[in-house]
Amino acid sequence: MRAPFRLGIDLGGTKTEIIALEASDERLRHRLPTPQGDYRATLHTIVQLVSEAERQLGDSGSIGIGIPGTRSPDHGRIKNANSTCLIGQDLQGDLEHLLQRPVRLANDADCFALSEATDGAGAGAASVFGVILGTGVGGGIVIHGRLLSGPNAIAGEWGHNALPWRNAEDGPARRCYCGLDDCIETFLSGPGWAARSDLGLNATQLAEAAQRGEAAAVTALQRYCEQLARALASVINVIDPEVIVLGGGLSNMPALYREVPRLLVRHVFSDQVNTRLVQARHGDSSGVRGAAWLWPE
Repeated sequence: MRAPFRLGIDLGGTKTEIIALEASDERLRHRLPTPQGDYRATLHTIVQLVSEAERQLGDSGSIGIGIPGTRSPDHGRIKNANSTCLIGQDLQGDLEHLLQRPVRLANDADCFALSEATDGAGAGAASVFGVILGTGVGGGIVIHGRLLSGPNAIAGEWGHNALPWRNAEDGPARRCYCGLDDCIETFLSGPGWAARSDLGLNATQLAEAAQRGEAAAVTALQRYCEQLARALASVINVIDPEVIVLGGGLSNMPALYREVPRLLVRHVFSDQVNTRLVQARHGDSSGVRGAAWLWPE
């Protein structure tokens, strides 16, 4: 019998948040600081959140968790996590033992995409590409309401492809933390955009300066839009999604939705681009909502 509630947990770098959904309605939300560099304490935090939520709800629920990494399909342990204490750990197995029920894990960008495809800005579309533009760059692919994973569990990781159609205006090469040069993340993440703009401003300050019309910041934003269009065009050329949903801090810049659609046609292999580019409906809540939706109807 299906659990009456879906519990979604977003395991972030600084906070761990839980949400309880009944159908699509939020019944509870709570967060705790994420222990830094301590795997056992992280497990305890998740268990504490679940226990308190179920005490308040008076019932148990299914559990889905969005993580800053990926569960390897080869050995079941966590890989590609920027919260390095998770790497090599059997997070799913340990939590299932502690919570005494099945637990589903997915990358946090996948959870974002699933949330927006289920009841967000991409609801009703047959294919959705969800994009995170924030401290990092990530993505997820949802087809007919289901996450696409793949044999390596990395579907949608477009941030670690090289920026396509590179030119001199993109500036000198920069090494990505993954060990390769000029990954999309080094251009389109907040820190990447700030570093390459070389104006001594962080991404938030850059966006504000562009909004005020400061020439150097406006130029940096125009370059960002053009690079984003190139990066998204390569995705459209491969999977041709009906909707691309943008999330993360940088997705709040109105210029993206005004400029990027008209720039796409230069690089998409079509005479017209019908893909919709939209902002996330659930904002910062998409990740935790998507974790809950790892257990579908």
